[in-house]
Amino acid sequence: MERRNFITGSVAGASGLLGSLARGETASPPVAGGKLMASPAVIMAPRADGAEVVWAVSCLCRGRIEVRAGGKTKEYHGGTCGFYPQGEKIVRVRFDGLPAGREFEIRAITEELYDSKRREESGWKKFKTLNPAATSSHFVVWNDTHQNDETIDKLHKMTPEADFLLWNGDTCNDWHKEEWLAPTLLNPGGNDMSAGRPLHLVWGNHDMRGKWAFKAQEMIAMPEGRPFYAFRSGPVAFICLHTGEDKPDDHPSFGGRVALEPLRKEQAEWLEQIIQRPDIKNAPYRVVFCHIPLRWIKERQADYSRGEYDHFALPSRNAWDGALRKWGAQVVISGHTHEDAWIPADKNFSYAQLVSGGPKPSAARWIEGKADGDKLRLVMRNLAGETTREHLLPAIRG
Repeated sequence: MERRNFITGSVAGASGLLGSLARGETASPPVAGGKLMASPAVIMAPRADGAEVVWAVSCLCRGRIEVRAGGKTKEYHGGTCGFYPQGEKIVRVRFDGLPAGREFEIRAITEELYDSKRREESGWKKFKTLNPAATSSHFVVWNDTHQNDETIDKLHKMTPEADFLLWNGDTCNDWHKEEWLAPTLLNPGGNDMSAGRPLHLVWGNHDMRGKWAFKAQEMIAMPEGRPFYAFRSGPVAFICLHTGEDKPDDHPSFGGRVALEPLRKEQAEWLEQIIQRPDIKNAPYRVVFCHIPLRWIKERQADYSRGEYDHFALPSRNAWDGALRKWGAQVVISGHTHEDAWIPADKNFSYAQLVSGGPKPSAARWIEGKADGDKLRLVMRNLAGETTREHLLPAIRG
């Protein structure tokens, strides 16, 4: 398997979509008649009581959102330290206090600072809060899109509306140019990916790479502001974990810029606590998302001195396996390898491993999950719409 030859997508689309973001280090006014909003208003980190809206801007702006339902509209504009949410490149607005499982419409309002006449409103977008008490759940999953606009465009057109879309890592090839960040994460392939399916994102190893990788967190909203989290949607509890890189922290290619081993330990401590939370502990279905698989078909230690890399996340598995077994995890859903696989639970591992996706159209896959009172059905499809894998998980009783 030669993963290093996978980059067939176009980064040119990313650098061209938001050229207005590459203006330099100082805030400068947009071109006359240019738009203030440089991306869709992306609904991220959906929760039972709200979410967060993130969008790119072309100059120094402030922002707020409006949420409406049943003829009533509420405005959200709370920032930090008494400021409106504002930024030169990115604006983020978190909203909460909504009832679970209800449908709303959301729009973003952007105003250029120091020029009250310049104002833009996005279109209204549908949003439904998650419902932990629902009898069913419907979710979809993408893996390893790597800035391949052709693949992303087809995925976007094929993927149905759902309770949420889980983008399971490796959104990019690397972040060597800052202007790639916003179009890749907020307007991939020119699409509004959160339309009809609010976005959860899990970090992949490529999302950690490049000069500007540390800036990605500015435009990735997470429920609790950390790259690991848990939530409930209907009868399914989900735990999302950050497996980090496919080489050790001290590998020379990272230049001392990553600290992933401490993050694994932090997640291990958090796992022991989160699996005791009633809505997570007692769920009929228990699913883990992480980018690098915790299991693989042929497991062997990589020789990093010869340019090899980890095909599965042994350090993460060593840190988390005990808690996942204790919780009763049924399946771990991952990407990374650019080939799909199903590794069933066995006498050594109590949870199955499902792997999918790749940036080339021929390797690309997407997963649809539907859960009810009897089963969780996981269906993997290719870009031709053909079912390539289907697996059923029974409900955990008692």
